[in-house]
Amino acid sequence: MVLAVQGQRIAPNSLPLKDVIFALEKKFSLSILYREQLVQNKNVTPDTTACNNPDKALRTLLTPFGLTYKKVSPTQIIISEVPGHTDKSEKSPDVEQPGLRGTVRNEKNEPVPGVSVIVIGAKGTVTDAEGNYWLPLNEGNHKIYYSSVGYSSYVTTVKIQQAAMVRNVTLNNVITDLSGVVVAVGSRAGQRTFTNTSLPVDNINGADLISTGQLTLDKALQYRAPSFNTVNMPVHDATSLSDPYEIRNMGPCRTLILINGKRKNPGSLVYIQTSPGRGETETDLSAIPVEAIKRVEILRDGASAQYGSDAIAGVMNIILKDRFEYTSFKTNTGITSRGDGFSIGNSINSGVNIGTKGFANYTISFQKENRTNRPGKVDAEQDNIDLGDGTAAGLEKVKAYLAQFPDARNVNGTPAITAARFLVNAGIPLDDNATFYANAAYVYKNIQSYANYRTNYWKQDPFNLLHDTNSTYLGFGPTFAGDLNDYNATLGFKQEKTRWTTDVSATIGGNKQLYSVDNTWNPALGAQSPTTFRPGGYGFHHVVGNIDITHTINDHLSIALGTEFRNETFTIMAGDRASSVGTGPVSFSGIANLNAKTSNRFNMGGYLDVSYDVSKSMLVNATARQEYYNDFGGAFVWKVSGRKKLLGDKLSVRSSLSTGFRAPGLHQVNLQIVQQIFTPGMGVQTKGVVSNKSRQAQVLGVPALKPERSLNFTAGIGLRSSRYFSLTLDYYNINIKDRIILSSDIAHTADNNTPLDTVLSANGIIGVSFFTNGISTNTQGLDLVATFKNIRVFNTGHVTINLAGNYTMANKLLGVVANPKLIEEAGQQIFDYMQEALLLTSRPKFKAILGGDLTVGKLGFNLNNTLFGPAIFRSAGLDRNIKMVFKPKIVTDAHLSYQFNSWLGSSFAVNNLFNILPEYILKPLNFSGQQVLNDPVAFKRNINAVTFNGRYQIATYDGSHFSQSGTTFLLTLNCKL
Repeated sequence: MVLAVQGQRIAPNSLPLKDVIFALEKKFSLSILYREQLVQNKNVTPDTTACNNPDKALRTLLTPFGLTYKKVSPTQIIISEVPGHTDKSEKSPDVEQPGLRGTVRNEKNEPVPGVSVIVIGAKGTVTDAEGNYWLPLNEGNHKIYYSSVGYSSYVTTVKIQQAAMVRNVTLNNVITDLSGVVVAVGSRAGQRTFTNTSLPVDNINGADLISTGQLTLDKALQYRAPSFNTVNMPVHDATSLSDPYEIRNMGPCRTLILINGKRKNPGSLVYIQTSPGRGETETDLSAIPVEAIKRVEILRDGASAQYGSDAIAGVMNIILKDRFEYTSFKTNTGITSRGDGFSIGNSINSGVNIGTKGFANYTISFQKENRTNRPGKVDAEQDNIDLGDGTAAGLEKVKAYLAQFPDARNVNGTPAITAARFLVNAGIPLDDNATFYANAAYVYKNIQSYANYRTNYWKQDPFNLLHDTNSTYLGFGPTFAGDLNDYNATLGFKQEKTRWTTDVSATIGGNKQLYSVDNTWNPALGAQSPTTFRPGGYGFHHVVGNIDITHTINDHLSIALGTEFRNETFTIMAGDRASSVGTGPVSFSGIANLNAKTSNRFNMGGYLDVSYDVSKSMLVNATARQEYYNDFGGAFVWKVSGRKKLLGDKLSVRSSLSTGFRAPGLHQVNLQIVQQIFTPGMGVQTKGVVSNKSRQAQVLGVPALKPERSLNFTAGIGLRSSRYFSLTLDYYNINIKDRIILSSDIAHTADNNTPLDTVLSANGIIGVSFFTNGISTNTQGLDLVATFKNIRVFNTGHVTINLAGNYTMANKLLGVVANPKLIEEAGQQIFDYMQEALLLTSRPKFKAILGGDLTVGKLGFNLNNTLFGPAIFRSAGLDRNIKMVFKPKIVTDAHLSYQFNSWLGSSFAVNNLFNILPEYILKPLNFSGQQVLNDPVAFKRNINAVTFNGRYQIATYDGSHFSQSGTTFLLTLNCKL
């Protein structure tokens, strides 16, 4: 397209320069930004000759006016003046003309040129070389969006009246401040910034997660979020696929996980081992690639009224990257200081922008990690008693074996993991007010772990299935492999029009796990036993529909209402026959056909949310929700919250009171993992976990499951004394009534003479566990988050200091355990002291994170110190008068990065710099416990009980309060393309 410039007189066929630029935008699918003054009173005559080269067309169009252009992305162009050129036709805006003008500067008070200043739903402009901008606007309220590469975006609302309005803005470095970012969680009625919400909301941006040097989201959050805790389990079979995590000691299933505000599917596995989170399931956070995350918002308050079930402890909303800035390719490799756990990974994040607001952003990630091994030295005397024949000759045999293999060939540590993750996030504007959006993710994960090694004095291989007959038999090490497929996808449509916002979406998600066991055999099959088994697995799938409507009635009052429909399916998949015959293969039994089943349910819910700004400083919010489940009925919950600003917005006080609920998980209602065992003289008997709806549960008097109910109270303060310092302190008090637990094993009494024994015998039950609403709990604590940023060092450098902490003031039982009558009369408990410790004290009593980020030119350095407070376990075999206490420890992480040029950077992370490992001591609960500890023989016996005779010397079989891997190194190369 060849364009001829006209003089002051307008040619008959001339067009405004602005209109021709608009035509170029449409023809070449570009977003062209400019200051309005640059195109005012300029007209051109388009030539009839077409031009298919956008660069040539823009040069021909702009050069005669003394204008030039710059590409800031493949689809975004900024028009500006040629340096030194002055166009006399450009006039300053009339200050009486309605509009918005101002200056954009950075934290150093320097003008920022080229900042996109966009009116949401309309056209925008860019700042000039001095950071100035001008936007002609009609009278009324307008939402203005400021953005520039390398800076945090900023959103504000202005009210334009008859004259021009001045709004000067300071943009902060992208890694130091998000106080102006709009929070997507909290109130459904009116979204607010982090400093204006009436509820405590943490923000952790993607750069902070990556700087931890951790390879998955759950492990990164461990060192960034004070109330979040997770740990690798030493040996727990299927648990290795997804480690249990907790927020505020509430268990994994009481935190609702959202992706871009939409519910993500939980996993399909129920933790039935003696580990934190026992009896619960979780959402697999490791399925979400860290490279795809823009930020993570954690609402630290009960939110069942806003979001429905599972939000008793809070809500974690994972915001995905959206607008494309550059393609990032990352490759990393790591290893532990012990020389194991070698890892290698590659990821790419890229995308494309669609117009001024649309985008498609995708991430592909591949990761492989070798196993680690942290075995202990096995005690021969106790191993002979527990696993050998207990004789003097047997002891000599055990000692001879352990002299050759002190760790009894046990493999105890993190499993080998191979993972592939794919994610895409897209938003396509249909017009200025309507957007189609979508996101989808898929992860495949394979883990390889080991069961306890079966030594030759423990288990035999009489049919020579697992060893060469020409070699000395040393035993065998069963392996466990798990294949996980996790997926989720959302399609939605959002429209903003005349103070109404409508959001309609559909979400699907699922998680499937299949297991295999190798290098073992099934004694029930004798010489015909295979050595590889397929024990089956589990699957979960849900379909979720949401309609959310928000209406801004006026500047003070906003309302929101919406509904959610959810259909859930839980599947128990049978294994091959060889895995479930008799007691199954040594180490891991399969799922029998009689236990395989598919269960389904649906629920519907609706909410109403009202947000009212009583004044500029006073905000109140109220929400009510009604839910209906087809398998247990309805639930009504509510929430009220408020915030008051003091000292000129520098100090705020906030509080909330809410009721909540958590529906029994479909897994918990229907899980059944039972074995039919033949006992001589007693026939076939049942042992395992039985469904709450099963005949076995009914004969034991176990009531049907009902929803948990909660009462949450929070109160806190927020201090923002300057743009550089902020502090929040929040107290929480959570009561949960009818909390769902997986019971302890209910079996025959020692004397076998109670009504319970009669019922067990009559129904062929050896011992079973079941889900029940067995307890009520109270949890209280404090959360502290403080940030001091932009501390100037070395003239050109800046330091940001972060302090965050969580302290559990109380985590205790309320009232008595709700034992069924038969079990109570037999003197048994459905909730024993071991489970009580796992549920209430196995996570750190307090946790604090003190970190500093230093940036000097191209160099970046991060130092993070995480204090893990004491954790208490009372493991199986440990004397009930003793507790096992893990000592407080500080783990130091360091992260060094350097940007060689505009496209290449590198970083080196050392996690657990000083190789700090978990350390525990045994403490008495009473005088009897002290006597046990004073007796060397009894003391040794108890140490052997919690370490499996020394196999788990660093962390117990039940876990610890942080990882046992020690120092790890991670080297990363980043390329920006």
